[in-house]
Amino acid sequence: MIKLSLPFWLGGPQLARLQAAAQSWWAHVEIWCSWPLLQADAETCHPALLDLLAWQRDITRYRSEPDGLYRRRVKHAFINAVDAGSGAGLKRILHRLGVGYVEIEERMPDRDWDVVLLKLSDSQLSDSPELLRVITQQYGRTCRRYDFVTHTRVALHIAALDFNDDQQTLIARL
Repeated sequence: MIKLSLPFWLGGPQLARLQAAAQSWWAHVEIWCSWPLLQADAETCHPALLDLLAWQRDITRYRSEPDGLYRRRVKHAFINAVDAGSGAGLKRILHRLGVGYVEIEERMPDRDWDVVLLKLSDSQLSDSPELLRVITQQYGRTCRRYDFVTHTRVALHIAALDFNDDQQTLIARL
């Protein structure tokens, strides 16, 4: 807010009160004028206006979707639509929406040509299965089938020991 200063040749308590009242009034006017601009931002707008923004950007809220994720999906709807249809774009979409790193394999020699494998960690798939379904349905390539493949790290412990055993081979003939 701009700090008001009222030039007057006589200073005093009346002028200070007038300056404080004008400063307060213009602070309220600034809030009123900036409110419509704040409603265009999907991260800070009112939930009713968020639903209107989602409808405008072709986003449908799925059952039990967290509010923060829904706001991120609405916020990034345009850039996600631009990135849709390519492998690198799908990786960027999944990263933007908080899924994390995903490997994509297409046209494997032992599978049908239209199958796309999305390799995720087990925790990624269990944390957001509905989100992954919605993303592949909305932003995936047309005429493609998506399979989710999980890879899980398993700790393997191998011990190297000294094993001193003797071996004898005995041959008996009649």
